[in-house]
Amino acid sequence: MKVKFTRPISLKEANTHYCSGCGHGISHRLVAEIIDELGLREKTIGVAPVGCAVVAYDYWNFDVCEAAHGRALAVATAIKRCKPDNFVFTYQGDGDLVSIGMAETFHTANRGENLACIFINNACYGMTGGQMAPTTLVGQATATTPWGRNPESKEGWPIRFSEILASLPGVAFAARASLSSPKEILKAREYIKKAFTNQLENKGFSIVEVLSPCPTVWQKSPVSAMKWIEEEMVKTFPLGIIKDK
Repeated sequence: MKVKFTRPISLKEANTHYCSGCGHGISHRLVAEIIDELGLREKTIGVAPVGCAVVAYDYWNFDVCEAAHGRALAVATAIKRCKPDNFVFTYQGDGDLVSIGMAETFHTANRGENLACIFINNACYGMTGGQMAPTTLVGQATATTPWGRNPESKEGWPIRFSEILASLPGVAFAARASLSSPKEILKAREYIKKAFTNQLENKGFSIVEVLSPCPTVWQKSPVSAMKWIEEEMVKTFPLGIIKDK
């Protein structure tokens, strides 16, 4: 019998700590598949965030280091400058990348550092109690916006940070994908591979934002969480390539 589907070499056999229906497992696999496909496992260094994916190194079978909260791209910059022949990427959530790490993210992109960044957007702080994040939708209930995010109550608007980064000359590629269906997952895979290939071709900074379900904080079933991405989240965060220089 011909084997058509198996575990990527770059993905460890491990029990998950993620909640049922969480999108991190899908994203982890996509990264592992592409690392294998491009033959990068022995030269890859990933940088994990503080957040739900803080222990990404428990799942990936290549070198991964940990960064202080929000500082993943600063750490990745140092690694890449010291070891330019290695493939270096960060994997960060919306709170890590857009809130506490906004300055590091912005300046890394502005400098055009030759890095790839995977940006998981689940519109909340998943690990620390479900508080409002920079990406929380207007009207979305969280632990700190129990009646829904209201810009008129000084809670601000959702930040479309990928569009902001795309305006910078140092950014070579910016795209937004979703994990809401097999079709969209394949599109996410395409974008991540593009971002990784850009680094191999020394094109500069690439970011792929991935809309990912968080059924626990959203208080939805895994199926309804996927539908919520398709029916509500994409209205604020439209899918597709934002910039391809």
